[in-house]
Amino acid sequence: MSYNLWFDVLKYKKVGLSAWRQTSFILIYILAISAEAQQATLKVADSLYVTGNYFKAINQYAKVGSNTSELQIARAYTAIGNYHKAIGQYHHIISKDSTSQIARFELAKVYLKTKKPKVASDMLIELTELDSTNAEYFYYLGKTLQTLKKDFMGNKAFVISATLDSTHLRSLFEIAKYYVAQREKDSVLKYAEKGLRFYADDVALINLKALAYFNNDEHAKARPFFEKLVDLGEHKEFIYSKLAFCYFKTWEFEKSKITYKKVLALNDGNADAYYHLGEVFLKDRQADSAQFYFKEAIAVQKPVLVREYEGLARVARVLNNTKAALEFYQLAYEEDKENALLYFNVCTQADSYYKDPITKLKYYEKFVEKFGNHNPYTVKMANKRISELKEEIHFSGN
Repeated sequence: MSYNLWFDVLKYKKVGLSAWRQTSFILIYILAISAEAQQATLKVADSLYVTGNYFKAINQYAKVGSNTSELQIARAYTAIGNYHKAIGQYHHIISKDSTSQIARFELAKVYLKTKKPKVASDMLIELTELDSTNAEYFYYLGKTLQTLKKDFMGNKAFVISATLDSTHLRSLFEIAKYYVAQREKDSVLKYAEKGLRFYADDVALINLKALAYFNNDEHAKARPFFEKLVDLGEHKEFIYSKLAFCYFKTWEFEKSKITYKKVLALNDGNADAYYHLGEVFLKDRQADSAQFYFKEAIAVQKPVLVREYEGLARVARVLNNTKAALEFYQLAYEEDKENALLYFNVCTQADSYYKDPITKLKYYEKFVEKFGNHNPYTVKMANKRISELKEEIHFSGN
């Protein structure tokens, strides 16, 4: 197109157009060339932006200098996580055009992301006043109010969003989640169903529906929804836990056992799973298995205090309280019976505390018997002390 314009200029020169018309035509040509170059640069910048090459995209957009390119620069800064520059760029755009709802909306979302919900909420309230039909404005207003711990008002904003757009799944989810926390089963089901009519396999809404029944002790009704979550690939600990409990409550003991074991396969430290598995076996009249799982529930909950006991033992040594030091080292050893150094410290404190060489000897002999293949230095020290004590016992007996 630019070449055709140039030839047109030459043609009109030949037919004797006035100088000012020739100049005007040349200016039009130059502007066309400039616009074409800008479009080419914008195309390159857009390609870089879409492929995630944000730094290069910013440099290309800066060459264009249009309102659209300035907005894209702000978006690129947001995409790379440089929120400070993104905020500055958005404010620059708004200072040039205070009516730009797009820039103001995107800036509000950046403020929400950077944990400035009060600023974000103020901006979003203004946007909802400018356009009271925009469901997204009300959805993000709800999110900012949630962050400000104004859950009731946040839920109101989500309800407005869902009223404006009956297919707004994110708003429907937030409303249903709010009512789960309030234990209002009917409201949960109402809003979850609205979303599921639009997208039947939405796992978040199915989960809320299952929880609504579960929290209301309607385990038979909750069970198929937890089963559907598993079928949809949600192999998560809390889902299996609740499904297993539903099986237990509906007298399906074998399914409950299998499902609780899946919980333990995901987390072998889940004390509740061990306990409930014990309950299932007990209900199924299998006392030995029930006893085993109840004991496992106790075992996984027992705190490991070896570090704390060993620290108290060292304090006691500093205070020259040999009896207390011995007791704390013994407690530490009970927590970790494979720790050779801990038991060697038990031996040395017993050596200092007891007067009877036979009692002292027993500690060191037990150490060598259990840890003879461990730290050569401590074993060597123990054997040396055993020889000394045996010699002491021999001479004291004569």
